[in-house]
Formats: sequence, structure tokens, C-alpha cells
Amino acid sequence: MSAGVVARLLRQDMGRVDFGPRRFRLRPGPAREVLETAGRAFLTGLNASLETSGDALAARIAGLGPELAGFAFEGAGMGCALLDLLLPRRRHRVDALLRGPAAGHPHLVHVGVGWAYARLRLRPVRGPAGADPLLRWLAWDGFGFHQGFFHADRVIGRQRVERGLHRDVRRVRDQGLGRALWFCECADPDGVALRIAEFPEPRRADLWSGAGLAATYAGGADAGELARLAEESGPYRAHLAQGSAFACAARRVAGIVPAHTDKAAEVLTGADAATAASWTDRALTKLGPRPHALAHYQRWRAEIRHLWERNSR
Repeated sequence: MSAGVVARLLRQDMGRVDFGPRRFRLRPGPAREVLETAGRAFLTGLNASLETSGDALAARIAGLGPELAGFAFEGAGMGCALLDLLLPRRRHRVDALLRGPAAGHPHLVHVGVGWAYARLRLRPVRGPAGADPLLRWLAWDGFGFHQGFFHADRVIGRQRVERGLHRDVRRVRDQGLGRALWFCECADPDGVALRIAEFPEPRRADLWSGAGLAATYAGGADAGELARLAEESGPYRAHLAQGSAFACAARRVAGIVPAHTDKAAEVLTGADAATAASWTDRALTKLGPRPHALAHYQRWRAEIRHLWERNSR
């Protein structure tokens, strides 16, 4: 099958992210438009990556504006990974994306790779060529988001987990599922909290981490709603803050920190976005040279939580 035929088969309609048909929470206010716009940016990047690459891809994504570029490059990460998996004779597209137009969005590209594996009912056990040795674990985050977004009844409603997942892999996957909850509940803090409370206690911390990441990166909530989210997190406040810090780091690397990200960082971490992002750098230095293992990734998250706890005393 030719690349052109594969691309046409993989192309997605923008209606795929409409909250109504997906039966997500619909509530008054701007949240739905904010989150659906992020979803459309994702699909724009996905579709563009199936048709073009390099400067032409960068130009298509630039038309969305800097605040939405990360979502579009997440979609492009999915598209490039799909083509790499389905057309293995030229398995270099993710590498080229990371080295080229998406150099400022490495976190999002690695997340997008996980979407591709989930869509093909595969597991991102190994990262694609060119993947960052540590950030490659974010593919499991993307895998979890995909499962929650497209299979909400089974994965959220019935709390199903794919068989055979190592506990630490499941934890990263559940962080992605927590991000999906932010979308499924249309950025409603009470809805998110109620959903997480339905899950078994050992899974809640990672779900809160994902909620903090999505609330900070994607937005959709005002200051009062963010404060309620922080209050609702209770004993998982450090995990909420860790996710928020991750989002701040991803925004900082891209060179654009929207006002909603700075506000979310202030409320969820007690620090500005630059300070919260710096915790991810400081935590990374604790991992030693060339961190790459899943244990390193989990320790990275734990160190960020430790730094938040020190800052909040």
C-alpha cells in the first residue's frame, strides 16, 4: 500500500473531538470551546503530518498560533509514528519531526507517539528512532489519554486497564488518563474529583497528576475553579502540583507560556510557571548521567513532588 493511500485512510475529521457526540460533560462558559479548540489543533497537526513534513508542516502548524502549536505537534507526533509503524521501510519520520519543526515541543511529540500505538492496538514498549531516552516514557501517557478519550465507557466508566501492564507503566498510563478526565469532564473540578474518587485508591495519585498537567497546559478553568481543583485534590496535592510543573516545563521549552498556564501554576503549585518549570530541571539532575529507565522517570516525578513540598512549607 502506498504512502498516499495510507495517509488518506488515516486522515481524521474534525468532528472526532466534538464533545457532544463523545458524550462528554457539556457545561456553560468557555471551557468547552477552549478544549475542543485544542482537540482541533491536534487533528490539524495529525492530518498535516500525513500530507507533508519539514518547513511545509511547520508553516501549516504556525497558522494556528503559538499557544496551539503544542497540541498540533502532539498530533503530528501521532501521524509520524503511524506512518513509521505502517510503512517501516522509511522509519525516520518521528526522528525528523523531533530534529526539525517540533524541536521546541519534545514532550508533546513523545505523547503523540503513544496515541499512534494505542490507535493500532499496540503498546509503546520501545520508543521510535530518535526518541529521547527519558521522555520516551511519555508515550505511555499518550496511550492512556487515547484510551480515556476514545473509550471512556470502558476505561473511565468501568475502570478497565489493559492486561499485563507493569505497575510503573500503568502509573504513567494513568497520568495520561487523568489528562483525558480533564477533557471528559470539560474542565469541571468537581466532576474531575468525583470521577477520580470512583477509582481504586492506588490509582488516584497518578490521575490527579494528569489532571494538574491538563489544567495547566490546556486551560479551561478560571482562578476560582483552579482553587477548587486544588482543594479537591486533598492528600494528592503534591501529585497535582507535579503534573502542573510538567506542563510548565513543556510550555517553557516551547518558548510560549500563556497567561492561563501562569495562573494555573500560581494556584496549583504556589509558584509562578518559571519556578515550577525549574523544579523539573532540578529534579532531573538528581537522576545521574543518562537517565533512561522507567525507574528514572518515576524518580523524576517523585523529586518534583519533593521540591514542591519544600517550596510549600
